[in-house]
Formats: sequence, C-alpha cells, structure tokens
Amino acid sequence: MPELSQNLVFIGGGHSHAIALNLWGKQPLADVNVTLISNVRHTPYSGMLPGYIAGFYCFEEVHIDLEPLAKFARSRFVLDRAVGLDLDNRRVICGDRPPIPFDVVSIDIGSTPATIATPGAADYAIPAKPVPQLLHHWSELLDRVQAEPNRRWRLAVVGGGAGGVELILSMQARLWRLLPPGDRAALEFHLFQRGCELLPSHNPYVRTTLTRLLGDRGIHLHLGETVSGLTREGGAIALQCASGFCVACDRVFWVTQASAPEWIARSGLATDAAGFILVGDTLQSLSHPEVFATGDIATMQNHPRPKAGVFAVRQGPPLDRNLRLFLQNRPPQPFRPQTQFLTLIGTGTGRAIASRGAFGCGPNRLLWRWKDRIDRKFMQTFR
Repeated sequence: MPELSQNLVFIGGGHSHAIALNLWGKQPLADVNVTLISNVRHTPYSGMLPGYIAGFYCFEEVHIDLEPLAKFARSRFVLDRAVGLDLDNRRVICGDRPPIPFDVVSIDIGSTPATIATPGAADYAIPAKPVPQLLHHWSELLDRVQAEPNRRWRLAVVGGGAGGVELILSMQARLWRLLPPGDRAALEFHLFQRGCELLPSHNPYVRTTLTRLLGDRGIHLHLGETVSGLTREGGAIALQCASGFCVACDRVFWVTQASAPEWIARSGLATDAAGFILVGDTLQSLSHPEVFATGDIATMQNHPRPKAGVFAVRQGPPLDRNLRLFLQNRPPQPFRPQTQFLTLIGTGTGRAIASRGAFGCGPNRLLWRWKDRIDRKFMQTFR
C-alpha cells in the first residue's frame, strides 16, 4: 500500500525560504505537496535595499520573483496573507481564502518595527518594514522632489542602528544626485537615536567613523533623544522628544527595534517576551515540533542573535535539511549560528564600511565593490 502524501507549507518568502525552495527544486522529495504562501510576489533582498534606495540597482535586481521560484520547486504559490494558525487541526488561516492544511509548516515572514508604543507613529511614520510599503513611499517622495525641486524638504529617520544610518545616508545620496548642486540646501536630514551612541552593537571604529561621516554630510544627529510622539501640525509632522526637543518634518522613517505580528502569539506557539517564535537548535518550535521558523520572526533559545538578514541567509540550508529529515521521520540535526559576522555598511556614494567584531575599516570603494559582488552572486542563484 503506497504511503499517503504529506503537505509542507512555507509561510512567507524571506531569505531562508527562498534558499530552501531553491534547494528543494534541485532535489525534491517524492510524495510531498509543497505550498508557498506570501502576501507579495516579489520579496526584497535586504542586503541590496540600501543600494536600491541610493539608486544603484533597479527593482528586478533587488527582488526575488517568488512565483517562478515556487514553480521551480514544484510547489503551489498562494498570493495571500497568513493571519493565523490552527495548530490543533494543522491548518494555516489565510486572509482571503479557505484554510490550507499542513503536516509540516515553516514560517519566515520577517518582522515589523515596533511603533505601537509611540503615540502617533502608526499614523504619521513610515516603517522600514514591510519593505514594499517603504519603497512605495520612497518612490512617491522621489516624484514629489523632482516635481518641486525648489521646495524645502525635511526628512527624519528614527533609529540609530545600522539600518537607520544606512537608510539616511542612502536617501540623502540619492536625493543629492536628483537635484542640481545649488538646490541641495533645500534638503534637511535628521537622525534620532535613543542611546548615546550610534550602532551600539558595533565596534568603536565604526561608530566613530559613521558619526563623523554624518556630520561631514550635514545630517543633524540627535543622540540621547527618545521620540515620544508624532503629531500633525498644519502640513508638517511634529516629531517630539521626551526631553522637550521638537522638530518639524515632512517625512519620518521608522527604523527601530523589531516586533512580531500579533497572530503569532495568539496561535499558541511558544514565544519570547517580544512575541517571536522560540525555536531550538533544529529550528523547530519549542512547543510544536511540526512548526519550523527562521529569520527575524524566530528566536533561537540557545543562540539568540540580532534580527539581521545575514542570519536568515545562513539558516536556509539547515532549514532545507531538517525539513527533509522531519518529513522522512528522521531526527533533525542541530544548527549553531556564527557568533561574529561581517557587516558591510553602504554610504550611498559607492563606498562601504566593514565591521566584524572589533575590526573596522573604510569607507572606500573597494569594500563597496566587494559587497556588490557578494550580493549579485547571491541573487544570481534565483535567476
């Protein structure tokens, strides 16, 4: 009597899932029905997004088209939002279609900036995630600046980590190239950081170099300032700090600590204090072994790491391996993420700064070319 087929469902098109689906397509398992659920068809590669903002790449170069990737992996592609899990009956609850059954499910849906605690942020700030929303607002801003080149534009970024610093440098560089040199004085940039230093998880060289670079480029850096609220005053957004300091802005971009969607905790999965799925060394949920999770949405209990794309990329191959083992009723193998990793931070001007542990160098063009080659090689695997 032939074995019954099993249903493997991927929720989200993040980096780990893109890699796992690519590997699955090269060596699929028999009698396994694969489904990919994603609320977007094109998933962005985080490593190239600052370069896209800066104008170095086009849309196709920085996005993975999930539909042909799913086809290559011999899987069904469902364009919809996952809004819940029925763990008792092993079903994924979708926003616009009937539930999708699973025997094994993997979740890689990324995260969103934690804006809810700040009054007005949900109404007036532009979050860095989801990325399609960010890119929509960025495209609209580019059009407005081109249409009104003589208008004064005041832009703010909240969050002084690597993501916030790289975003504001890339935005400024792109807008500078868009306008004649004489019109650049109409652009005003502000970066707000709650702590007393930029990039607190990086080494002193990188922190000092980027602080100096922001000053050299005329970006107003506000350290030790906690944004306490955003309000609309006339045609501007008033960005208010706990210290009493206030700045009027035309756009506020929010790049702060990540958070998880509420449906994750409601599903009954074990989560950490921030609502991210707790997984063990095999990338399986601590409460439900038939659930795997990777990328920003997951927290490895024994090896907590920052919410960074480099870790999601490294989790792709072990996720593929352990899904296969679990489906074959074999014990999954543990995975230990690296403790140190290389970060290449673009400046928006064709230069980059390298940071790894206590090591730092740059900015220079050689590092940017190195980063560009690494990123293009990664994306080429999905063409």
